[in-house]
Amino acid sequence: MKFAKLAIVAAALAATPALANDTVVAGATVTGPEGNAVGTIVSVENGQAVLDTGKHQVPLGVDMYGQGETGPTITVTKAQLDGMIDAQLAEAAAKLDAALVVGAAPMDAEHAPLGTILEIDGDNVVIARGGDETNKVTLLREHFTATDHGLMALLTIAQIDAAMAQSAPAEGGAGQ
Repeated sequence: MKFAKLAIVAAALAATPALANDTVVAGATVTGPEGNAVGTIVSVENGQAVLDTGKHQVPLGVDMYGQGETGPTITVTKAQLDGMIDAQLAEAAAKLDAALVVGAAPMDAEHAPLGTILEIDGDNVVIARGGDETNKVTLLREHFTATDHGLMALLTIAQIDAAMAQSAPAEGGAGQ
């Protein structure tokens, strides 16, 4: 399952009292405001506790958890949390669909210009590197995200070049 860091989740949980909470540990069952299980904490690292609802794995700041009688608590139910995550994922997918179009000029993960999208065939996105239609690269749809700064590949130009070098046919191959 994908991780989703969501501002809306943090805002919804902001009412949770921040406590020194030693119950926020991997394996702990987290309950909601009605006392029902929301999910299980699968890991705690760098101030983040990843909560697995069974549908999503959601990283939340350790300070987002309250301390209840049976362990850590949050201020939303499992259904509410899953609904918030579903809405955020749908919004992100819609933004990507709107941005990922022929003619778009995505940047790489370091904000460097990547080229121009020439063709989208299913999940394959063909890009003319630097606008040069003789220098093409094909990336998968999952390698892109729509940001406030525009369409971005989740890879750097160096990573793309390294992958292209590995997949290039060896010179002097069979029949040469």
